[in-house]
Amino acid sequence: MSKYVIGLDYGSDSCRALIVDAGTGEEIASSVKYYKRWMEGKYCNPQANQYRQHPRDYMEVLIDSIREALSLSPAGVAENVVGMSFDTTGSTPALIDEQGTPLALLPEFADNPNAMFVLWKDHTAVKEAARINELAASWHTDYTMYEGGVYSSEWVWAKMAHVLEKDAAVRAKAYSWVEHCDWMPALITGKTKPEQIMRSRCAAGHKAMWSEEWGGLPEEEFLVKISPVLKGFRNRLYRHTYTSDQLVGNLTPEWAEKLGLTTKVVVGVSAFDCHMGAVGVEIEPHTFVRVIGTSTCDIMVAPYEEMEGKLIPGICGQVDGSVIPGMIGLEAGQSAFGDIYAWFKNLLAWPLENIVSQSSLIDAGTKAKLIAETDDKIIEELSKEAMKIPVQESSVLAIDWMNGRRTPDASQLVKGTITGLNLGSSAPIIFKALVEATAFGSKAIVDRIVENGIRIDTVIGIGGISQKSPLVMQTLADVLNMPIKVAKTVQSCAFGAAMFAAVVAGVYTKVEEAQKVMGQGFCDEYHPNKKNHELYLKVYKNYQKLGQFTEKEFFSTIRH
Repeated sequence: MSKYVIGLDYGSDSCRALIVDAGTGEEIASSVKYYKRWMEGKYCNPQANQYRQHPRDYMEVLIDSIREALSLSPAGVAENVVGMSFDTTGSTPALIDEQGTPLALLPEFADNPNAMFVLWKDHTAVKEAARINELAASWHTDYTMYEGGVYSSEWVWAKMAHVLEKDAAVRAKAYSWVEHCDWMPALITGKTKPEQIMRSRCAAGHKAMWSEEWGGLPEEEFLVKISPVLKGFRNRLYRHTYTSDQLVGNLTPEWAEKLGLTTKVVVGVSAFDCHMGAVGVEIEPHTFVRVIGTSTCDIMVAPYEEMEGKLIPGICGQVDGSVIPGMIGLEAGQSAFGDIYAWFKNLLAWPLENIVSQSSLIDAGTKAKLIAETDDKIIEELSKEAMKIPVQESSVLAIDWMNGRRTPDASQLVKGTITGLNLGSSAPIIFKALVEATAFGSKAIVDRIVENGIRIDTVIGIGGISQKSPLVMQTLADVLNMPIKVAKTVQSCAFGAAMFAAVVAGVYTKVEEAQKVMGQGFCDEYHPNKKNHELYLKVYKNYQKLGQFTEKEFFSTIRH
């Protein structure tokens, strides 16, 4: 019989379980399950940028997605699954007790958002992040140096300081913290105690200021200076971290039964979704992988000799082994991408939800169908019309910081901007400006990397938008002046996790071998329009000027 592996991809809304033939890369079956409490809007407050997720959601979708995927597989697959690995969003940490239990699983904290996992896009810790950056700039060691020199409110130390400062009851019970990507393998292998948890090199290096250079995490004095509530946490965390080709353990009998698998299944060290997604689309040196979804995450790998003496400012880190063991992994990205298009769609759909839904002119069934059909087609129709609009230097101009700016130079204080409006500014024109803004934000990232001596030969787009929106992808190619390949699989993150699972299970000796056999290739390629690129260079200069102006004149005062 063939050997099978399972890649588990935990996104912002759902978990995808993908069963793959480890010897061929053939997809056997998959299942997507959405987080029940999250979909009900529980524990979140968008007005306050608070986004929390309950660990029970993570546990329930794990069981349901794997069991459904197995039910869709041929007979005998379950008995021959040899390995599984996870990827998750990040930084998405939670506070835990001495047994390693997330506090939200304790009865007294079951409905307390501060006891839950703090989703990557939670921006409640802006002040704490600013404190870290100010302190790091004056400390004897700049602990942010391998994280682009700017610490983000999306990352673990800022989030944990914020939650601990805010909630005395949670603070009294919290013993340590854990990233979502580290908790999942710990949970199903029975290694949940803080001292047993195998911590991801990817998560620790990119988000927790971990480095071998200074002996692990930042020193105690530095952490206490960030906030006194962090006292003692360093000693209850970790010194060592692990790459994703390493074994955590085997499924416990309890979890094997819950999942419908055997205890022979080995579980690997996890990583963040985009890093594994890059592996899933066969990343190699000089390849720039764009994981394009609600936000973007950009990943590269570089040999040690190419990175020697280089510190790239303003990105989300450069970490040894965070993507492929034996190479430096680079991360960047945009805090909002598809979310910007969704925001505009929801803006235009307001009358549907608030006027048409109340209409007495049509019956309830027709009304519901009309609303659903219109809502579903808004982006599609906007895109068709936007593609007809020529690139013009005098067009409407937008800045893509609707959810703050991740890179270059993280800041969750900045906001999005739309300017150049007049009475002729139609919905398609504004939509085109928003698409161009996301492309300009992408160019700012590419320019920062290239300016620091890292060559980019190939751009790969992965994620739903890369396959569904010719407008977005062609605009991106035109702005970057680079061809962009589109990955064939829409499940690149789960494929990357499956590749690592195959390595951990011993099917391959290293992940590069798994990539060659299990990789799915590409389905499309966009080539830049040179004329449009020349026009976009002029518009891009205006984008830069507008961004600099708004940040300086409107948002710099917020810091003080």
